[in-house]
Amino acid sequence: MLRYVYGSDLSDHPRLTDTMFRDRATQFRDRLGWEVTVDPNGWEQDEYDGLDPLYVIWETPSGRHGGSMRFLPTTGQTMINDHFLGLTDGAAIQSPFIWECTRFCLAPEAGGRIAGALMAGGGELMRAFDVTHFVGVFDQRMKRIYRMIGSAPDILGEAGSGRDRIAVGLWEYDAADRLRVLDRAGLTPEQSERWFEQSFGRKVREMALTG
Repeated sequence: MLRYVYGSDLSDHPRLTDTMFRDRATQFRDRLGWEVTVDPNGWEQDEYDGLDPLYVIWETPSGRHGGSMRFLPTTGQTMINDHFLGLTDGAAIQSPFIWECTRFCLAPEAGGRIAGALMAGGGELMRAFDVTHFVGVFDQRMKRIYRMIGSAPDILGEAGSGRDRIAVGLWEYDAADRLRVLDRAGLTPEQSERWFEQSFGRKVREMALTG
């Protein structure tokens, strides 16, 4: 199932939190060779985890992390504006209607269905918080994953070559895309909305209407 958890509430989900940050170390440091910080607990974290982001997390039946994404509004500090302005010709991306999506991570045993469910969760955030776009920096391998899920972004800029090539992409909310992503993830709209309501205690559109 999907859970939506703010950083300040991660302590309420110790097993989920522990396995999420450990899986991030496995993916980003061990498998991809990124220069990331891993603490003595085996957790991969950066300064943006300290900004109370909103995480969308797939929780397995055993309570472990299956996959996750991290979201921050671009009205505050973001990875793109702090480190990747070279990909946007120096133009900062700041808008109350645009959120940054980072740290797309899948547990080693996770498959395409979980990747699709995470993107579907992102769509529910757009609907609930009146967000029109997500923006994110990603490497070359993610292009194929996003196409497979059915949610490929518009590329705003790229740099590098081969496996080291990175891009900044912009996703726009589209109702048809939402249904396509849900279908590829094997989920119904009702199931996706129910998971959202379980996390927030309110329906998706109720949050959008009330702010």
